Amino acid sequence: MNEIIESLYARKSTRVFTEKDISKEDREMILNAALQAPTAGCQILYTILNITDQEKKEKLAELCDHQAFIAKAKMALVFCADCRKWFSFYKEAGLDPRKPGAGDLLLAVEDAVIAAQNTVTAAESLGIGSCYIGDVMENAEDMKELLGLPAYVYPACMLVFGYPTDQQKDRKKPERFALSDIVCENVYQDKSGQAIRSMFDGRTGGKDYDEWMEAFWKRKYESDFAIEMNRSMEEYLKDFLTVSVR
Repeated sequence: MNEIIESLYARKSTRVFTEKDISKEDREMILNAALQAPTAGCQILYTILNITDQEKKEKLAELCDHQAFIAKAKMALVFCADCRKWFSFYKEAGLDPRKPGAGDLLLAVEDAVIAAQNTVTAAESLGIGSCYIGDVMENAEDMKELLGLPAYVYPACMLVFGYPTDQQKDRKKPERFALSDIVCENVYQDKSGQAIRSMFDGRTGGKDYDEWMEAFWKRKYESDFAIEMNRSMEEYLKDFLTVSVR
């Protein structure tokens, strides 16, 4: 196993950081790694917000389901799917571009998340831990105000970085499913009830499948944050479905 693959296997989310700061050189290296990521048509359909204002980090920690560790991170990046920049480029050339649509948004989200993962891999190679914060999709109105997000710009994900504590280094990485559970050959294949239950053998902490799944369903799928995330996503989509940019 080479160093890159070994790093991918070893990497896990870091939510507790030491007080050690990230050097300017390493910050720039991590950010430049993002720019090396694949991007649709070389358009770089994203904008990275480098959150250096501590008050903003603290506000983000509150808006993202009160996760205090966000404010303690040594580096915080918000990756915005940006369908506004090329709209502006076209208008600057005297063109009359159509409004960005849902397909443009999804393409930009792909670009943003691919770039984000490059920063994760780069940071890991430097001994710097990271954690994705999907909750940045929530509280759309407050996020727009806090981050100055105009129409056609959507916060696809946030990442926080810092040096992991020994406890974070030593804790066990959550076990992944087997390839056969995730990979379908050529076409999508629904799983039988028995196949689904087999996927979770040994993963339910001693509870039976139904009991464990009901608890997970309540904690994740039917949670307040999931409901708010969907509400906020509908709010962001209004930009792409109804609002005109001037």
